[in-house]
Amino acid sequence: MEDKFMLGGKEFHSRFILGSGKYNMNLIKAAIEQGGAEIITLALRRANTQESESILDHIPEGVTLLPNTSGARNAEEAVRIARLSRAMGCGDFVKVEIMRDAKYLFPDNQETVKATEILAKEGFIVLPYMNPDLNVARDLQSAGAAAVMPLAAPIGSNKGLATRAMIQVLIDEIDLPIIVDAGIGKPSQACEAMEMGAAAIMANTAIATAGDVPAMASAFKLAIEAGRKAYLTGMGRVLARGGSASDPLTGFLR
Repeated sequence: MEDKFMLGGKEFHSRFILGSGKYNMNLIKAAIEQGGAEIITLALRRANTQESESILDHIPEGVTLLPNTSGARNAEEAVRIARLSRAMGCGDFVKVEIMRDAKYLFPDNQETVKATEILAKEGFIVLPYMNPDLNVARDLQSAGAAAVMPLAAPIGSNKGLATRAMIQVLIDEIDLPIIVDAGIGKPSQACEAMEMGAAAIMANTAIATAGDVPAMASAFKLAIEAGRKAYLTGMGRVLARGGSASDPLTGFLR
């Protein structure tokens, strides 16, 4: 059976989401052509960085825009940005990002819950970025979130699954897609998150800062697909102690 990714009632084949904070034409082209990304984030404040250039010029038709509220410091600002995004024709998807911490860029979970509740009631498909916490994730689900996006490590750090244990709790306990966001620095880390049961991976810095952007986008695509397939297949057992011979002729050493 074809393994499809459903988000807000829309069907996707790819589980790779591109963050476009470090966008350039080469990155976006590689993520779409080599990485197979079908969802790309868009910060409204970066939509027109120059008079002659817009990130929208580089996103092909058929790719779903995921506007984010980057720059918002509270729920009120996030809601205003989301409404502006919809008015500009960017659709109903929105990634809620609310940060007051300028050093580590950790999300404000409390304000994120507030914004999610308001926007979900207005018909937005809300994907909140959050610091992994089970109670907060439950509140986001109750508020109407379409998915939960816990950080793996601080934004742009490429440190990998620093919050692995808490992400696993969310995967096990929350009945929503868990999209691992921020901090994934290597394809192997993306694969590991998918093996854990994550629904999708969002990456940006790991690809944007790679020596060969198209090749890294392709590597992420393959890693995400491999991790998903391994999760669906079921992992082999792990022995707490000792070993178990794979060859049935176990007595010949005695």
